[in-house]
Amino acid sequence: MCTHDPSGMSGVFIAGTDTGVGKTCVTAALVYALRRDGIDAVAMKPLATGKAREGVFESEDAEILARYSDADKDEYRLINPVFLSEEASPYMACKLLNASIDMGKVFSAYNTLKDRHEFLLVEGIGGVMVPISSDYYVIDMMKDMGLPVIIVARAKVGTINHTLLTVNACRDNGLRVVGVVVNMIDYSNKVEAYTPSMIEELSGIPVIGSIPLLHDINNSIEKLAEYIRYDLIIS
Repeated sequence: MCTHDPSGMSGVFIAGTDTGVGKTCVTAALVYALRRDGIDAVAMKPLATGKAREGVFESEDAEILARYSDADKDEYRLINPVFLSEEASPYMACKLLNASIDMGKVFSAYNTLKDRHEFLLVEGIGGVMVPISSDYYVIDMMKDMGLPVIIVARAKVGTINHTLLTVNACRDNGLRVVGVVVNMIDYSNKVEAYTPSMIEELSGIPVIGSIPLLHDINNSIEKLAEYIRYDLIIS
């Protein structure tokens, strides 16, 4: 049970070093752990792209976040205000679909959720330099939201480079990185096993989660939460 008072930080932005690094699962694990410990937390996915699916949510990522946020039905549209049915960056998806993104709708949903709940987790899309439009990137959305940042990285060759580039991009844009989560670590591989400590040493950012390679990770959110020290970032 966390005894920290979350009033000093009202939310975090979950950024990735790349696509497919496990941002959704980490975000779901964090919102699950916060709610389990008595904090009124909710997670949102402002922008989602990919193959549309049947159901309340076209985005599987948004559905996962809503489930672990224990969201009311009237909040579903706020959790994922923009979905584009093309597996691409938002800007490229807009080009391919002849569509546009209303960032006013995104920030309206963001502000509503932030006002309703103690703690808001915002999951990004891809890496921080993914384009939303020709002159607006994920990192610009992060700056406009003004939340501290958790970076999710995947434990593979190249992870240290990608993580340090992401940390530096955040710092250059005045964003405070409060933690790194290294995901999908194969501890039988000594390079992957050593990656979290190397990232912490070189970046000066605490690694708040070192998650082993789990099978069927979408059904292991509660277990995944055991590997993340969220108490290190909300006090």
